[in-house]
Amino acid sequence: MTSHKQVSAFCDDIISNMDAVEIARHIAAGEIKASEAVEASILRAEKVNPELNAIVTETFEDALEKAKAPLDNFFYGVPSFIKDNDEVKGFPTLQGSRAVAKVPSPESSEFVRQFLSTGLICLGKTSLPEFGLTATTEPLASGPTRNPWNSDFSTGGSSGGSAALVAAGVVPIAHGNDGGGSIRIPASCCGVVGLKPSRDRLVNMEAGKYLPVNILHEGVLTRTVRDTAYFFHAAEQYYKNPKFPEIGLVEHPGKKRLKIGIFTDSPYSEACDKDIAEAVYSVGKDCERLGHKVEEISCPATKQMGDDFIVYWGMLAFSIKHFGSLFFGKGFDKTKVEPLTSGLSRYFLKKSYKLPLLPLRMMQFTRLYKKILEEYDVLLSPALGHEPPEIGYMGPDLPFEIALERLEKFVPFTPPQNVTGTPAISLPSGHQTSNGLPVAIQFAAGLGQDKTLLELAFEIEEARPWPLIG
Repeated sequence: MTSHKQVSAFCDDIISNMDAVEIARHIAAGEIKASEAVEASILRAEKVNPELNAIVTETFEDALEKAKAPLDNFFYGVPSFIKDNDEVKGFPTLQGSRAVAKVPSPESSEFVRQFLSTGLICLGKTSLPEFGLTATTEPLASGPTRNPWNSDFSTGGSSGGSAALVAAGVVPIAHGNDGGGSIRIPASCCGVVGLKPSRDRLVNMEAGKYLPVNILHEGVLTRTVRDTAYFFHAAEQYYKNPKFPEIGLVEHPGKKRLKIGIFTDSPYSEACDKDIAEAVYSVGKDCERLGHKVEEISCPATKQMGDDFIVYWGMLAFSIKHFGSLFFGKGFDKTKVEPLTSGLSRYFLKKSYKLPLLPLRMMQFTRLYKKILEEYDVLLSPALGHEPPEIGYMGPDLPFEIALERLEKFVPFTPPQNVTGTPAISLPSGHQTSNGLPVAIQFAAGLGQDKTLLELAFEIEEARPWPLIG
């Protein structure tokens, strides 16, 4: 079905509609070669990227070379992409910005080394909004990335390029990271799986070490829960955080029946869009049918937390604009940052008197959130406030006040888990809007309880399988 301007790379080639686990098993069994899987994904990328605009740097030749050297890692030969705010040796990291010089990275970041240790092969770098600072991927540097379900609409952000390539079938798995919803928002917009793990579950971004409250998290976007579960198991072979229980290999729903708190309100609105609320309550009924106890609660986030988060976000924009050369090298040109980055920076200056108490209030909210998760095993909520917007609705050149108001209404549900460091997963609900766009829900759990979310996600995926494009 293509009535909604769908963009699909799925075809009857050697990787068909297989997920990453199935491709890996075929390669390990010698039924297909790693180079054949990589070549198939390259052909798919060449077919659909002109319309999606999700790839900012191709590493096709490098990928084909790496596919010739067999490794023993589980995902060896499975094609993937890395978001363009993480360093891959030999290729530039442009951060979605015209202000950053196009200089090859001398080394891969520690997280990229963990990511590649699983055997995944990088085909290139994916698009993001400038510095990942907003919830739509429409950077002035490379132009808008389009949603494969309906190309008139946004992929969300900031891991929008990765989400688009996974949803369209170019690759089964791609890298994303999340400072306020940047894995879960595009996963929701593009109808794929996006787990933001517990803070520091994976090797984290270096920049997080310097933040008063580290809101940054690394992860992946996939089409199946199985791929996400296997990725985290494979990543644990490289690094396990001793603070958390090991996830291990999750392959099935859990046996424990959970107490689930459900809500659809937010600090910025009494209710989300009708389509989204219906999907949330529909998933809630499935949870009850499966034996879980579901109770309606009020949104645990407060407007104070949301307002503080925006000031904190503005601090990041201010730091980037005025100290960018420290982060991105001598070629950084602050006169070329986008209007939104400048607007956030100015917003922070106006509100900077709040900064001394921000970390304290964030810690207070973390304690409040922890208490709620002592009463409930999981929280079920919308992932987004409304369906993905049309391209331009949240574009980078809007007047700042309008951009901020639209951002608050679109993504009020994801920042709490960045403040608290707790895990949350966005899953397709199987519902679609009248524009043919997927509707997602979010499950959240207590710190370290990533395995609980994966087990519940397996159960929901079995109960209400979601469609692929095409």
